[in-house]
Amino acid sequence: MTYADLTLEIDAGVAVVTLNRPEQRNAFSGPMAASLAAAYRACDADDAVRAVVLTGAGSAFCVGADLTAGTATFERREEADFSADPIAFPAWEVRKPVIAAINGHAVGIGLTLAMQCDIRLVAREAKLGFAHVRRGVLPDAHSHWTVPRAIGHARTAELFLTGRLLDGEEAAAIGLATRALPGGEVRDAALAMAADVAANCAPLSVALSKRLLWESRGLTRDEVGARETAYHHVVMGRADALEGVMSFLERRPPRWSLAVPRDWPDDL
Repeated sequence: MTYADLTLEIDAGVAVVTLNRPEQRNAFSGPMAASLAAAYRACDADDAVRAVVLTGAGSAFCVGADLTAGTATFERREEADFSADPIAFPAWEVRKPVIAAINGHAVGIGLTLAMQCDIRLVAREAKLGFAHVRRGVLPDAHSHWTVPRAIGHARTAELFLTGRLLDGEEAAAIGLATRALPGGEVRDAALAMAADVAANCAPLSVALSKRLLWESRGLTRDEVGARETAYHHVVMGRADALEGVMSFLERRPPRWSLAVPRDWPDDL
């Protein structure tokens, strides 16, 4: 499949999704939105994909919406299916870890789409910000749900309501990212993390844990416990639970046999 404003490469269990408008610093476009959702769906459906890295071509991750349409950029939309989240299949729906390698500036939707990922590594020198209120709109892509989960209400309010920029070091310090690195190291670090997951982590176990992490915010303690128990019933006594123990005892790499989506429970 070909993708507009985006590339998808898969190697050794790792899919690399690259926002690909480097001349425009990967400014977000309608075709890019459709391509990103399609690429995520492809990664979710492919048993050969164990982890996904999302990054940007060139020096930026994504500098936000493409503003070249001028006053028409944020014109009123009357379509019944209009959504403030343009990603029809967001990263949290992918049943594999999605790691954002924020290799450069991530502003507006460039940052809100990164917040849909499971893990974020960021360039120290990158500028990041939810600049939407400085453009007459407001943060999008479910960010009023994703960002408070990561950094809490008070910090989210400051960033959303001021639209100020921060650098990668501050982003990591407050929890928007897990690690700040020199820009030239971000992609390699994300790829190394993804390769480690692909080689050493049981794919069905990872998928179930990811699903529960994203679900847990809206659940009570007892509801989370019940789902943990139910998900354990999915994996315990099966091939990967046996292999995980034996590969450890025999000091060898694991050979996982369960796969996503092939072995995904029908009732989830």
